[in-house]
Amino acid sequence: MPALKPTDFTARITWLGRVADRAASLTAEPLQEVMAGFAGVEGEEHAGLTRPSCSRVLSQYERGTEIRNVRQFSILSSEELAAIAAEMGVERLEPSWLGASIVIEGIPDFSHVPPSSRLQNAGGTTLTIDMENRPCQLPAKVIEAELPGAGRAFKPAAEGRRGVTAWVEREGPLRLGDVLTLHIPDQPVWSCLDAARAG
Repeated sequence: MPALKPTDFTARITWLGRVADRAASLTAEPLQEVMAGFAGVEGEEHAGLTRPSCSRVLSQYERGTEIRNVRQFSILSSEELAAIAAEMGVERLEPSWLGASIVIEGIPDFSHVPPSSRLQNAGGTTLTIDMENRPCQLPAKVIEAELPGAGRAFKPAAEGRRGVTAWVEREGPLRLGDVLTLHIPDQPVWSCLDAARAG
């Protein structure tokens, strides 16, 4: 019996990008198309089958431990980007400033889709959503350079709206305008989730 359920929720890719060298700049280069391989996108700073662990998993690993790379893509929604910009009091936020890989439109409350959901285009290219991305100060520095005085407002405004991280389950091209169908795990929310979060 299938464990993943196709849904009627779809999204259209409105922006694609690549961060070539995060040490130099988080700013992403806009692209028309990318080839999503099992290691991510060639030439992308976040590509690779493995990566050094970061602050997000310090409860599990010492920083710098080699782990599986489930952060090959940073996917944002245009609706949530607009909401962040509105809360910050700015006209717009460019996806490139946030180091985005993909921006989509059409799935409500996108940052909170269930972990292990899939986004699949008509050709079968499939990304597996790892989990909600958390706001950090790196985009704030780029935003501050572009919109002086606005950078510090990014992190609180982006809480719960920063999109998700994802990795490639099936290789293939992704193009601007592609429609992605959301597939979700066919299981209920864990009954002990609140207790586990409370510690």
